[in-house]
Amino acid sequence: MAVPRPKTKEVETLAPVRTSTQRNSRINVSRYERLVSIVLGGVFTVFGMARGGGRGAGAALTGGYFLNRGVTGHCDVYQRFDINTAVHSNRGAVSVPHLQGIRVEESVTVKLPPDELYGFWRNFENLPRFMNHLECVEVISETRSHWVVKAPIGLTVEWEAEIINEKPNELIAWRSLRKSGIPNAGSVRFVCAADGHSCEVKVVLEYVPPAGPLGTAIARLFGEDPQQQIREDLNRFKQLMETGTVVNAHDPISGRIHKEDPVEEASEQSFPASDPPGWTERREEEIPAPSDAETAANDAMHNYID
Repeated sequence: MAVPRPKTKEVETLAPVRTSTQRNSRINVSRYERLVSIVLGGVFTVFGMARGGGRGAGAALTGGYFLNRGVTGHCDVYQRFDINTAVHSNRGAVSVPHLQGIRVEESVTVKLPPDELYGFWRNFENLPRFMNHLECVEVISETRSHWVVKAPIGLTVEWEAEIINEKPNELIAWRSLRKSGIPNAGSVRFVCAADGHSCEVKVVLEYVPPAGPLGTAIARLFGEDPQQQIREDLNRFKQLMETGTVVNAHDPISGRIHKEDPVEEASEQSFPASDPPGWTERREEEIPAPSDAETAANDAMHNYID
């Protein structure tokens, strides 16, 4: 009796067909991203039509791309890199799907003990004091908070986050909840430095930007580089904790960053604009009276003139 040979060729032809069908699926963008794409598309289109010119045309074309992306649910960039966020639409256990987010790591050494830095950071409402991209943070409970973040073109994005891991004076880890404006997760570690007096603050942030990788590229055109943002935020945190003040404004003339001087501000409020801080009016009793010789000389001068 002849033993039938396995149908190897049939198996080999079926696998590529199934993979090709998955890869060529038109919908590879999640429902949330499609909604964000439509909103961004409308903003870019209106902005481009109002501005006109070369930049206006570029903005209008970008808006058209986002509108098409949101309506069709298909992203050519995702297809090129085999990314499909639509399959994660119903997942809520993980804030940032594996290999779907952007990861940023930065650290700074602060000349203060870990417990003091941890206590300040643990109150999330303190974060907008040195994080420029944060509009505000409202603490809802011991583990939950509401975040409002500044986005390009004057927009804002909101979400709620929860603390998922915490070690006093060592670690704070958090993640956004479901239906977050920007799915994200992060942690900050406080490691005692070798000198025993300083602390190394290590921040790891991972997030999924609106409209995916293309949204990140568009954001960078508006000066929104996440790596640079976190680096500058940590430098402001260091300055705030070590000196009590923080860089909070840019000089519009030189472009350099400066901080407010409380002494100078108090001086400006205490004196008129025309009076420098060093000017003081001499009191009448401080003016010395003329001597007898000076009085006689003045009388003689007046008589000579008369």
